[in-house]
Amino acid sequence: MRIATWNVNSVRARSESIVAWMERSDIDVLAMQETKCSDDQFPVMSFLAGGYDVMHVGQGAYNGVAIASRVGLEDVHVGFDRQPSFADAAGVEARAISGVCDGVRVWSLYVPNGRDLDDPHYAYKLEWLTALRDTAALWLAHDPAAQIVLAGDWNVAPTDENVWDPELFAGKVHASDAERAAIAAFVDAGYLDSAKPYTDGYTFWDYTQLRFARDEGMRIDYLMCSPAVDDRVRGAVVDRDARKGKGASDHAPVIIDL
Repeated sequence: MRIATWNVNSVRARSESIVAWMERSDIDVLAMQETKCSDDQFPVMSFLAGGYDVMHVGQGAYNGVAIASRVGLEDVHVGFDRQPSFADAAGVEARAISGVCDGVRVWSLYVPNGRDLDDPHYAYKLEWLTALRDTAALWLAHDPAAQIVLAGDWNVAPTDENVWDPELFAGKVHASDAERAAIAAFVDAGYLDSAKPYTDGYTFWDYTQLRFARDEGMRIDYLMCSPAVDDRVRGAVVDRDARKGKGASDHAPVIIDL
């Protein structure tokens, strides 16, 4: 089974190219983030035409997550237990959805950006990651053999090697000590950064200042897998080619092979 995660940065603008990429890359399950549309605007037919079932939770022009699968999509959950909300938001934001795909519970997660260290959104980001970690730890405590993939745009570069200029990012959002500690807590809970042994390339390049052409990026998209899934991983790749071309997302998809 091939599972991928991709911040598509507006699914309506790219649905046909996303499905074409899935078919070309032989993707069985895709976790999408930042779909930027409401549920009734989501281009369901593009995915169904490609042979993929799809579930989505949206929030208009902001956030939004989805899962597309051609190997089954059952027991769909929107959000996770004790998922926090941002003070200015009307309820819980559309940042988490999961479904069981051929026996594996795949989560599509869009972690809050944080904005700046002194911004309330940064505290919200840390609260959100802590709540997810605590809930995910309970899943493994309840069933150590659980098949779980936490896939998404984590908006955190776990180490200095995951940013193109560590000095530039030192003490800033995406690379602060508290954010990195929050990601390390998932490892402490038993989850593994399953693509990293096979590829450590960047997954995001800002649109400005020719960042992609200069390979000035960050690795902020990854798949944190339970031990039972990590034992099945046989390879991984960051598809840089999907970041190329006019109208592409500013993120590249990350793929793991089970």
